[in-house]
Amino acid sequence: MIQIKDLKEGQSVQFSALLTQVSKGVTNAGQPYLTLSLQDKTGTIEAKYWDVTPSLEQLLEPAAFYVVNGDVLSYRGNLQLKIERVQKLNPETVTLSDFTLSAPLPLAEMEATLKTLIASIEDPDYRMLVDTLIQKYYDKFIVYPAAVRNHHEFTSGLIYHTLSMIHIAEFMMKTYPPFDRDLVISGILLHDLGKTIEFSSPIVAKYTTEGKLIGHIHYIAGEIFATGEKLQLPREKVMLLQHIVLSHHGKPEFGSAVPPLTKEALLVHMVDDLDAKMTMIDKALATTEPDSFTPRLFTFDDRSFYKKK
Repeated sequence: MIQIKDLKEGQSVQFSALLTQVSKGVTNAGQPYLTLSLQDKTGTIEAKYWDVTPSLEQLLEPAAFYVVNGDVLSYRGNLQLKIERVQKLNPETVTLSDFTLSAPLPLAEMEATLKTLIASIEDPDYRMLVDTLIQKYYDKFIVYPAAVRNHHEFTSGLIYHTLSMIHIAEFMMKTYPPFDRDLVISGILLHDLGKTIEFSSPIVAKYTTEGKLIGHIHYIAGEIFATGEKLQLPREKVMLLQHIVLSHHGKPEFGSAVPPLTKEALLVHMVDDLDAKMTMIDKALATTEPDSFTPRLFTFDDRSFYKKK
């Protein structure tokens, strides 16, 4: 069967996909329809299912696998699938890796890098606090995505995003010294750790109740405080780490409790923003033909980006 990355406008296709999202709409004529997000290991595509019946609505469940038949169309610069029919697959007959997007580096390699980075933290208080919290959430930290959508929304995206940020930060700290390296590395390692609580699973991640009511920023900031108290660590060190977590989204409208007010916190915020945005652009360019523009990207004030020949 064809894969999503190979879909072209005008094709009538059959392929297998993981259904990640379903939302219901109503046409101007009052007829119900469904908007679906379909995924395999090569990419994602939005699909429309018109003339929806109650039995069809019951059949289509997020996190289930289907054989999909339909026509590939172009809508506002994006490929879109008009579905003709679907057939649900037995999950025991599918290979999960065929339907999940994964980090571009092997997990074993990233785990080894993570171990080396934690060991490189010279300050014993920061190292103890980071190691304690990483170990507490380790099993989820190495497989969870970094987001539900937009950036690093793939298996092991959280650890990949974290390590990418550290790679950038190491260069920035050498370019603009002085920095407290131990504080920066510790802050990056912990800044998104709360997403192991905010998200429901590593595959077709949804927001949990804690994720909706508390959020990953406040959750892990509380964990840093509680762990610091338990380990009897100096209050200022714990507070500086909490500040990095609480400020790493930059502004209140983006989820930060406070703006970055230390040089280290500002660096973590800027590196986090840079890594996320570069990943979003790469994702859009990957499905854009040369000598044309990406669809408008909400994160970039609805700008489109050009892909050179």
